[in-house]
Amino acid sequence: MTTTLLLEIFAGFFTAFIALWMLALNRPAASAAAFINVEESAAAADSAMASRLRQALSSYVLREGRLANTGLLILRLAIGAMMIHHGQDKLADPQAFATNYVVPLHLPFPLFLAQVAGYSEILGSWLLILGLLSPLGALALTGTMGVAAYHHILTSGLNIYVLELVVLYLGGSLALLLVGPGRYSFDAGIVEGLLADSSASEPMASGTGATPTAYDLLPEVG
Repeated sequence: MTTTLLLEIFAGFFTAFIALWMLALNRPAASAAAFINVEESAAAADSAMASRLRQALSSYVLREGRLANTGLLILRLAIGAMMIHHGQDKLADPQAFATNYVVPLHLPFPLFLAQVAGYSEILGSWLLILGLLSPLGALALTGTMGVAAYHHILTSGLNIYVLELVVLYLGGSLALLLVGPGRYSFDAGIVEGLLADSSASEPMASGTGATPTAYDLLPEVG
């Protein structure tokens, strides 16, 4: 797999997800009529759960602060851009990687796992660079770097000169997995659109601003 092919596939991914993002931002809002027949107790429980989910997504993806979001973008780009060629090297000769790195760990199917590691690093790097499904990308890189760190410790002990690069990649990808991609990402645009739609279509709480029925409009007798 050549660098030119990697760049072409990267451009294809980028263009496709730009189009998907634009479609997501311009889809029609959900109709409030869908909630008419929902019971009040179930609606309240769903509303509370949806509120907690929105809060969790907002705190994870829609982080405040320009400097913090810029730092997360730089970290994503740096780790993603540098990890791509490691995956490319593995896929260029997966048998050699399997013999030198997977077999000493006594793992089954070494050739298959070597290819999985290569594709995980390439696809995970793209996801981090784009900020699209970034937790999956960060998890893929964290997994491969965790196995790499274990291999180095098993074969070379706690040698700082062997471990330093692996630990930097492992720490950076794990930090992105825990902290989130930041606002400068596709994930932020998608989540922001979903939260806006769910807020607009959320049913009104019982007894608060409810639409009066014909019975309510009748004058009191006596």
